[in-house]
Amino acid sequence: MDWLFKLRGEIPKQYQVILPIVGLGLILLVWFFLSYGEHPIMSPLTLPPPAEVFGSYSIMIQENNLIQHIFRSIGLNLGGYIKALLWTLPLGFMIGLLPVFTGLFQKTIDAIRFVPLAACTVLFIFWFGTSIPMKVNFLAFGIFIFLLPIVIQRINEVKDVYLKTVYTIGASRWQTITSVYIPSVMSKLIDDIRILTAISWTYIVVAETINSEEGGLGALTYVFRRQSQTEKLFAILILFIAIGFVQDKIFGRLDKELFPHKYQIKNSHGRIKETSTWDVIFDFAFKAFVWSALGIYVILAINEFVGFLGNIKLLDYLFGNACWAFHTLMLSIIGYKLWKVYKKSTNKKSSLKTTADV
Repeated sequence: MDWLFKLRGEIPKQYQVILPIVGLGLILLVWFFLSYGEHPIMSPLTLPPPAEVFGSYSIMIQENNLIQHIFRSIGLNLGGYIKALLWTLPLGFMIGLLPVFTGLFQKTIDAIRFVPLAACTVLFIFWFGTSIPMKVNFLAFGIFIFLLPIVIQRINEVKDVYLKTVYTIGASRWQTITSVYIPSVMSKLIDDIRILTAISWTYIVVAETINSEEGGLGALTYVFRRQSQTEKLFAILILFIAIGFVQDKIFGRLDKELFPHKYQIKNSHGRIKETSTWDVIFDFAFKAFVWSALGIYVILAINEFVGFLGNIKLLDYLFGNACWAFHTLMLSIIGYKLWKVYKKSTNKKSSLKTTADV
């Protein structure tokens, strides 16, 4: 057990699941100890007991439409990220690649990062009103000012050896951008986006307190703060953590899907290690989940226009005016999956033709 206190030591595989569970158990134990009894160490208004916090979920589902609020926040978050990426990627590549734009805007972009976003809410209300468009643009701007300098930095980090290689074989400017800059930058940028997701969840609370009748977890925290319902407030905070954790895992799986070369582990002989049985099982389960989710989405999306499942349009009910962001995400996934199927079919036909020619 020397590895427990070894500096930067690796955790053995058999303990990688056990230790996080033990750590979470210790936190819950301390929480229970501090809030236990008729006269606890910490007041219930400061630290409510775990039983009250976890028991409040069923109450919020029945009385506060918790499920709808969760999806409203997810939709708002998705909308902010989609808009931020649409702004950031073209501008980032322009400024990072072309010296004229670097000279014009680099210093300004570095300075904008210090703008206090919470103080900008009034400006966004003037520009976009108090509804969903304002909230989406506010979140997008909050992500944009942090993500744009990172895109430029990632462009500057592209290794010269790759550029010299494509120049040697006579690649054009556009070919250099598509074959070197974009793959290199995007493979690193997805890790940066995973980190920056926490920013949007931080500022979503600020955005949703404005015109809180539109719903969202941030709106609920505003209500529970005013009513001093600390147990429900703690429950919402735990929900933020859980959603962020799931979102991070999805980003991790997306990273493996789009950039598999980053996960090719080689053994001591320089050969790529074979995939373990558990990896195969998890990959199959994830693919089954994705295709099932896409199938359900197609049914629900058709129902939005035809209404064959009844009067309730579920997607519109859950996501509200941010439903466009969810549609954009799901249609992008469907397009990507269809492109992969087409590419696999084309490669198979090409391989069969080559074999036949031989």
